[in-house]
Formats: sequence, structure tokens, C-alpha cells
Amino acid sequence: MPRLDEFVSDDALDQLIALAVREDMGWQRRDLTSEAIIPVDASATARMVSRSPGIVCGLSMLQRIAAAFDPKLAVKLYAADGDAVTPGSCVAEITGTLRSILAAERTALNFVCHLSGIATFTSRFVEAVAGTRAKIYDTRKTIPAYRGLAKFAVVCGGGCSHRMGLHDAVLIKDNHLAYTAMDELAQAIARARSGAAFVEIEVDTRQQLQQVLTMGADIVLLDNMPPEVLKQAVDLRDQIAPQVKLEASGGVTLDNVPVIAETGVDRIAIGALTHSAPALDLGLDIEQA
Repeated sequence: MPRLDEFVSDDALDQLIALAVREDMGWQRRDLTSEAIIPVDASATARMVSRSPGIVCGLSMLQRIAAAFDPKLAVKLYAADGDAVTPGSCVAEITGTLRSILAAERTALNFVCHLSGIATFTSRFVEAVAGTRAKIYDTRKTIPAYRGLAKFAVVCGGGCSHRMGLHDAVLIKDNHLAYTAMDELAQAIARARSGAAFVEIEVDTRQQLQQVLTMGADIVLLDNMPPEVLKQAVDLRDQIAPQVKLEASGGVTLDNVPVIAETGVDRIAIGALTHSAPALDLGLDIEQA
């Protein structure tokens, strides 16, 4: 399994958690409900339990989240990011003052439920293409400031991380090509290689694919092509430039992803992994200490 710090720095994670604490507790860090109902000295243990089957993710954040509310809260993990869970699985316990646990409850669940949802949704696509050469990739369609976490969840679900952002790889899309003549593209690709992990070009037609296959790109993105055209694109790639990877994207669902994978493409990029994944249902059940 990947490590969270491979996707999000400790500083960025602390800043994100701090913002979450502030939006829930305000500048005065108050929970008015608990102040009115819960005694100051009341203590408890809370169990984080899965209510649905899926892949859990975000547990490695729990200690930092708990500490942001109360450094004295103790967290014990019973599962790891990337583990499969079933209804009733206890994935973690938080022990300490009840007021602190209740203050941290929603923020902890918001992170873990959302990330587990992405991991679970990704795992379903991965399972759907099993036995083919295709790997499932995410995109940059993520909640702002949440990208590293979302990509971590994708990998925990068995998927692959595409470029992190504009800064680490090159993806020449149709809006770029609108201002770049095709006969200038090879030179543009050569310039783009400096400092880039890879260079990828988006095409919409078989004719465009034939033009760009020998221009030096590592990957060609086949945008919104039906399966029969994808298969033709794979055959053309195999004849002209077998070293180039082909990536299908656009309108991919759990229903059609097996057919897309069977065309022989190497990669399938799916924005829905990070922008439309339903949260995994987990709850935090309070028990008396």
C-alpha cells in the first residue's frame, strides 16, 4: 500500500485539518451543544465502524485529526488504509474526554468516509477490468486542495495516479492544439520534455492519432472514442509505434469499462473516481470508558 506522505506533505495535511477544525468550531473553538450537555470530566471510547462493505482509507490521518482537537485523545487502529471492510468492522477507536471526541467526530468521519468512498469506487473499476492489460487512472478533477488525498485514495483502491498537476507532467489537450499547428507539434513535444515525468497528447480522431504517433510522446489520450474506434487505434499503434501507451477517457462507467478495456488500451482515465465517488458509510459509536 502507498504511504500518505507520498501524496501529501505533513505541513499541507496539518493546514487542511486546521481549516476543517476552524470551519466546524469557529475562531473560538467551541462546541456549544457539548458545553450545554456533557460534563467537563466525562470520558469515553468511540469506535469507528463500517456500515457498508468497501475499501477503507484515511485512517492514517486519524491521529493528526484527533490531536488537532485534543492532543490527549488516543487513537488505536484496527485496519490500515487499503484494507477491505465489511459491515460491522471496527476500524479504529478514539479514547479521551467525551467533549473532545464529539468535537472531532464529524471532521474525522468526513475525511475517512470521503476517502474510503473514492478507494471503494476505484476498486470496483479495477475489478471490472481484471484480466485485461488496462490500468485505471485518476484525473485532475478533484476538490481544490484535496488532490493529494484523493489520489492517495485512488491508489489505495488499486488504481493509479495520473500527473499530480500542471507542474510535473505534460498533457497537450485540444485547447492547446487549437493554437499549435500540427507540423510544429514535434518541436513542442521536444521542448516539453524538460522536467516532465511524461508527455501525453490528446486526440479525437484516428487521423490525428496517426499524425502524432511518431512525434515522440509517451502517451496518447484517446478522447471519447467508441470501443470499435479504440480497437482500431490500438491496431494502428501496434503497427506504427508499439512503445507508445494509449489512454482512453471520456464517458467511462462501470457498465462500459470492461468493453473499453477489452479493446487493448493500456490506460483508462476516469474523472468520476474523484469527483463522483459516493462516500463509504462509517459511523462513530460512543461507549462509556
